[in-house]
Order: sequence, then C-alpha cells, then structure tokens
Amino acid sequence: MTETPHVGRRRFRRYEGGDPLAAPVDIAEALDAIGESVMGGTSPERAMQEFLRRGSPNQTGLDDLARRVAERRRDLLQRNNLDGTMQQIKELLDRAVLNERKQLARDTQMDDNDRAFAELRLETLPASPSAAVSDLSDYDWQSREARDDYEKIKDLLGRELLDQRFAGMKQALENATDEDREAINEMLADLNELLEKHQRGEDTPDDFDQFMQKHGDQFPENPENIDELLDSLAKRAAAAQRMLNSMSPEQRDELMKLSAEAFGSPALMQQLSQLDANLQALRPGEDWGGSERFDGEQGLGLGDGTGVLQDLADLDQLAEQLSQGYGGARMDDVDLDALARQLGDEAVVDARTLRDLEKALRTSGTLRNDSSGQLKLTPKAMRQLGKALLRDVATRMSGRQGQRELRRAGASGDLSGATRPWEFGDTEPWDIPRTVLNGVQRRLGDGQGGSGRLITIDDVEVSETETRTQAAVALLVDTSFSMAMDGRWVPMKRTALALHTLIQSRFRGDHLQLIGFGRHAEVMDIEQLTALDAMWDKGTNLHHALLLANRHFRKHPNAQPVLLIVTDGEPTSHLESDGRVFFSYPPHPLTIAASVRELDNSKRLGAQTTIFRLGDDPGLARFIDQMAKRVDGYVVAPELDDLGVAVVDSYLGSRAPGRDSGGRGSSGDGSYPGRSYGGWFGRSSWVD
Repeated sequence: MTETPHVGRRRFRRYEGGDPLAAPVDIAEALDAIGESVMGGTSPERAMQEFLRRGSPNQTGLDDLARRVAERRRDLLQRNNLDGTMQQIKELLDRAVLNERKQLARDTQMDDNDRAFAELRLETLPASPSAAVSDLSDYDWQSREARDDYEKIKDLLGRELLDQRFAGMKQALENATDEDREAINEMLADLNELLEKHQRGEDTPDDFDQFMQKHGDQFPENPENIDELLDSLAKRAAAAQRMLNSMSPEQRDELMKLSAEAFGSPALMQQLSQLDANLQALRPGEDWGGSERFDGEQGLGLGDGTGVLQDLADLDQLAEQLSQGYGGARMDDVDLDALARQLGDEAVVDARTLRDLEKALRTSGTLRNDSSGQLKLTPKAMRQLGKALLRDVATRMSGRQGQRELRRAGASGDLSGATRPWEFGDTEPWDIPRTVLNGVQRRLGDGQGGSGRLITIDDVEVSETETRTQAAVALLVDTSFSMAMDGRWVPMKRTALALHTLIQSRFRGDHLQLIGFGRHAEVMDIEQLTALDAMWDKGTNLHHALLLANRHFRKHPNAQPVLLIVTDGEPTSHLESDGRVFFSYPPHPLTIAASVRELDNSKRLGAQTTIFRLGDDPGLARFIDQMAKRVDGYVVAPELDDLGVAVVDSYLGSRAPGRDSGGRGSSGDGSYPGRSYGGWFGRSSWVD
C-alpha cells in the first residue's frame, strides 16, 4: 500500500498532559469554600463557579486570568496604530525623491530641458502617497538609489498584502526573485481553484494532497485536510478584513489604490481578492465585519496589524471562555494554546489546574446531579466538610485548654482488658494477639496440618470498653429570618454539620435529630439543613420544635435525652390545638406558656438542656436565663466563631460518666458553670 507524501507527514503538537510529576489536585480547600457558600444559600453549581472564579490564596482564579486578558487587549489597542505600512511607504517615497533631486542637481551631463522637466515632475507630485507612486510609475529615474527605493515600495506592498493572508510571508519573500513571486502567483491560482472546487462539492482528498505536495512549504501549520486549511486561512483573512474596517476611510482608500502597485502588477491583488471572496463564501461565520480603535503611537504594518487583530480575536474568545457565563460552561472550553500565545505558559498551568480541579470535583464523588439536573453535594462531600469542621473545633478547643492534641482509640470508652468475638456493627478496636492466636488454633485443629486461611471473620476478637450510656440528642436551630440578617446563618449550619459528623463517625449508638424552627418547626436531614435558604417568614416557633424533640426522646426511652437549643430570639409563635400557627410580636403570654410547658415535658423526660443564646439583647438574656433555671439547664452565650465549639463541648459534656439525668449542675441557677471547652473528653479523641 502506497502512502501519499501528505499522509506520511508527521505532526507535532504542544504537550497538554500537564506535569507528570505534579501532585494530584487537592480538592479539600475548594470543597471547604464551596460548602461555606452552599450553607450561605448558594447553589453548589454556583458555589463551584465562584470558587473557580475567585481562586484562593494558593490558586490563581479565573478572574485574575480574565483581568490579565483584558490588560493585554487594552495594551495592544493603546500601544499601536495602523499607519505602519503607509509610514514606510512615505519614508521610501520621500527618500527616493530626495536622492533623485540630488542626482539631478549634480548630473552635469544631463540636458537642461530634461533636468527641468524631471524637477517639475518631482515638484508637482500629489500629496497622496498612492497617487504619487502611481504618477511615478513611468518616471525615468536617474538615481540608482532612488530607483531601488521606489521598487522597494512595490515589493513592500506585495509582501505586506501576502503577509496579511499568510503569516510570515513578509520575511520569507524579502529579497525575493521573480521566480519566487511567480511561485506565489501559481500557489494562489491553485489555491483558488481548489477552494472553488470545494465550494461546488467537486473536490476529493487527492486534490488536497496534491496541492499540499506541491505547495506545502507555504503552510507551516501543516493542515491535515481541507477543512483545517480553510479554518486557518479564513481566520487570518477575516482578521485582515477587520484591520481594513478599523482604518479611516482615507487610509483604506490609499491602501486600495496602492495595492494595484504590489509587485508592480495588479495580478497579485486580483488573486487575493478572489481568495477573500472564496473564504467568505466558505466560512461566513467568521467575523468579517468587526473593527477596533487603535490609539497608540507604534505603527503596524499590514501583516503585523492583521496578527494583532487575530490576537484581539483570541483575547475576546478567551475572555468569554474564562467568564464561564454561558450555559453548559466548563473549564475544558478554555483554549490553552491561545492562552499560552497571549499570556504565557504560567497562565496555562493555572488554567490547567483549575480545569483539573473542576474535573476532580465532578468525578470524585463530591458533587452529583440530582433528578432535576441540578448539582448537589453528595453525602461523601458532607462527610468531608464535617470532618474539616470538626478538626477546626478540635483546634479551637485545644487552644483554649492549652493541651496537646491527642488521638485515642476506643472513643466509646476506656479499655476494660477483656475481649469478645466481633459482631456486626462493632466499632471497638481489634485485639490483634487474641485474633492471631484464634487463627492458629483453628488451623491446627481442623486436621489440615495448619493450612488454610490465616484469619477468618470468626477468629476476630475486639477489645471491650467500659459501658457508656446512649444518648438521644435533639439539636434545635433557629431558622427565622433574623438569623440570616445578623450573619448567624452559616455558623448555625456549620455547627449542625459538625455535631452531625461527630455523632455519625464516633458515637454511632447515639440518636441525633436536627430540628429547624421558624414560623413552624420541621425535622431535617443534614443535607436539607445545610442547603436551606433564608426566607422572610415571621415567627420563632420554639413550642413546635420542643414537641418534635420530645417525640424523638420518647422514641428512644433507654437513651439519655440531650436537648441543645440555638436561638437569637424569644418565641413568637406556637401551635394551637387544631394545628394552626399562632403568631404575635411582642411574644404573647400564650406562646410563652406553650413553650415553657413543652420545655417542662423535656425535663420530665430527663433531658439535659443547654440553650445557646446568640446576641446581646438584655430581654432575651433574661428570658433564656429563666427558662434554663426552670429545667436545671445551662445557658451559653458564645461568639459566632465559637458556636460550634460550644455545642460540641456541651454534647460531649452530656456524655460524661456520672452525670445525673435531672440536670448538669446542682445549683440549678441556669447559668453556664464556666466549664472549659472540651474539658471532659480530651482534645481529639473524637476527631479523625
């Protein structure tokens, strides 16, 4: 099988796989930021986009890349203008005329009438460069230097016009011979013939291969097929057209008249005009009508100006890609090759890291689409966020206590020294020596000479720990609008997530129920609570929340009831006997009475109660103090940053051995006894 020369060519592209030795992308920081935004009421999709946009102290974000793109665009427009080619032509023309006048003045052999006529022609040249160049087309130059400069004008125009359509032609054709120019004309003719056949649908792959075999050296980008060739040529030609559109009418008129003199013949311009027409017909979607305003002092030639217009198009496309503001936007949309051309390789590294981060968030099991197509945090993500919050709580508690961080096994109690066979659901540590010994005895006693599995599930024994009482925990969180208005919304959710994670990971035998109460109360799972939006709805229905908490306590009669209430206001609504919500502000005596009655029921069920008061309102402080005193409970008034610490510490304190079920302090005065955060359970025996 014969392989065509075009098919046999090798293509080399920029390596896009990133640093093979780089560490895997770390999503922990991103997940923390996304979780914080979600708990503040932002959707997970928007929260992820916001993180990618803002970045972090350790990661450049899309906003910074977009800013650099905008600065680069502004610099190109403010630094350059489009007079470069015209200025070069004027300089060459002025130099040619000056050298010619000098030659006329010193040529003593020249006829005086001929000298006078030549000087008259030079004196009466039109001010327009295009008209002057045209007027001198039949002039008999006496100065060799002047003639060379005039010919350079035609050569410069030809090279610039070609450079507009084929990048690099200006340099490639410098000092070109007539044979070189003829080869260019032949390439243009063959190219137009190929494009016209393609437009009619008559071309074949062989036509393209033959064209590339003959003229491939003129196309360093090495297109694989005619569509790639068309895309490359059309983008460049459209940029050339936008450059013309950006010129003043006078500049355009001058350039069009001068173009006829390119290479000393109108043939080149005819071929290029035909090429432009073919490309516009085949790629009408390119921007052929746009324009820019250049205000700088650095003149650009036709080829360089076209390159700048291409750069501006790249920058506009990058700005849209980096904005991620369109439907279905992904970091994969960002053109890394264009980014490298415009901002350098460092920007590519930043963009690739953001792309990998987005991909990791979507594929690592932390985010998923629900049945409606909306992005949601997965239970795995909630666990990771909860663990991070718990670590923060442990750090704060360690700092207050001034103790070193510890990591203890057997968080459910101290080891008793006894062991027992493992049962499903056990979380106690394995007794390794006893387990290995059981395996040895089993293999020796089964008559197989000690062969078989080293350890089976029946061999496993766990270390017994001292018995601890199970707890039925009800965390009541105020979800009234004032919590969001005063900046307490996110700390409340972080607190709930930290407590939920602690119980699910370390105290699985305890039963936690999360209850949100605004105008009415409802039991919520952790995903529902963390995603809850703040709504304008009058009412703080502590009565309803206590009803739900007491029902939870009754479902677990053998567990120690623990009641934790987080609120920033007095109760202003309650449930009536028919299930309707009664609201009154200031609080109505009936609402107060209903709330107190249900709190008394909690005490009768043996609940250990702690109320976390947010805010400094004296009236609220007096009311909560009286409520706590009534049920031998405690009051904690933490700073917002310490709310999670206070709630976790109170829960751990309720698990302490020796606590009575009637309250946690013998004084019963409703005050918080000043116990150090984490004083009972050690700094991180409950943290991974």
